[in-house]
Amino acid sequence: QVQLVESGGGLVQPGGSLRLSCETSGGIFEEYPMYWHRQAPGQQRELVAVIMRGGTTNYPESMKGRFTISRDNAKRTIYLQMHSLKPEDTAVYYCNGGPNREYWGPGTQVTISS
Repeated sequence: QVQLVESGGGLVQPGGSLRLSCETSGGIFEEYPMYWHRQAPGQQRELVAVIMRGGTTNYPESMKGRFTISRDNAKRTIYLQMHSLKPEDTAVYYCNGGPNREYWGPGTQVTISS
């Protein structure tokens, strides 16, 4: 019954902004941290952001300053707000969670035009 579904991806010009959403079901939202990852063509999947149950967030140093992860407990939804987007941000963005981080959404494509 666990389900993670990303949305909000699309084509954005360099310097633009975009907000991704991850709608969750099946109980993991309430119990475990949630994560955003991304995978660019030909590259390995990398961590973008983490948010804990209480709202504490963490980011890799390379992601700090432009990306913000948040959660809406009433909607059981995770968000990723992205600003000052660059062509290198082009990737499929995935929502992830669970006790062993074993659940993934199908991903949403973010493309930054160059």
